[in-house]
Amino acid sequence: MSRDPRFLTTAIEAVARAGDVMMSRSGGDVRIDKKGTIDLVTDVDMAIEREFRALVAGRFPDHDVLAEELGGRGEVPPGPCWVFDPIDGTTNFAHGLPIFCSSVALEIDGVAEVAAVYDPTRKELFTAERGGGAFLNGQPIRVSSARDLVDAMLVTGFPYDVHERVDEIVGLFGAFVGRARAVRRLGSAAIDLCYVAAGRLDAFWESDLKAWDIAGGSLIVQEAGGRVTDMAGGGFRSRASSVLASNGLLHGSMLKVIDDFRGR
Repeated sequence: MSRDPRFLTTAIEAVARAGDVMMSRSGGDVRIDKKGTIDLVTDVDMAIEREFRALVAGRFPDHDVLAEELGGRGEVPPGPCWVFDPIDGTTNFAHGLPIFCSSVALEIDGVAEVAAVYDPTRKELFTAERGGGAFLNGQPIRVSSARDLVDAMLVTGFPYDVHERVDEIVGLFGAFVGRARAVRRLGSAAIDLCYVAAGRLDAFWESDLKAWDIAGGSLIVQEAGGRVTDMAGGGFRSRASSVLASNGLLHGSMLKVIDDFRGR
């Protein structure tokens, strides 16, 4: 489809700028505050998001923005909306663990059209345009060819209220541990999704997510040939809170494990 080339350029510029800020502050004096018991925010998150909002306002003044720290419309707005996570993996960033990124998607009427995710510690830029494929540093990427869970390496994340839901969250984690070759927990949903897109991981599931966690990475998975739904197998929506992303070949097996666990 024909789309404004500035959309992808802006997405790339935004995450690249965010990466520069993260790396300049990583390991230095970072102010850390709490949004919840284990949910952190830093002054770096806030600085990156304010710069992003200024970028969009200057370039596309009629576009909406939904981002992690300063919010936006909870429901899907009509027309263009930039969905931005200044630092996905803030807890890792705050602890000096180099697994974090910046993620952005431009949705139009709730459907992501362009996406960019940048991991500054590895200098890896993942991009996608709807109908145009997915790329890592300009080279095409594809999902894996694993067909059986026993041959698959999976990844997940835990919600911020995990302390109140240990049996549920860790129970499902254990169900997958008992079926897969390996299960990982990296601490950044956007990186998890990009690694599925690149074939490094075979599938990802997580509940209680926000749109900014998954809007960009989910388009990248889809454009890399993967499948993305909610955890019940329904159509993907960035504001649906749960996500299951796979190479497509494992999707049915993943849904069965989830259904069996929830139904027991």
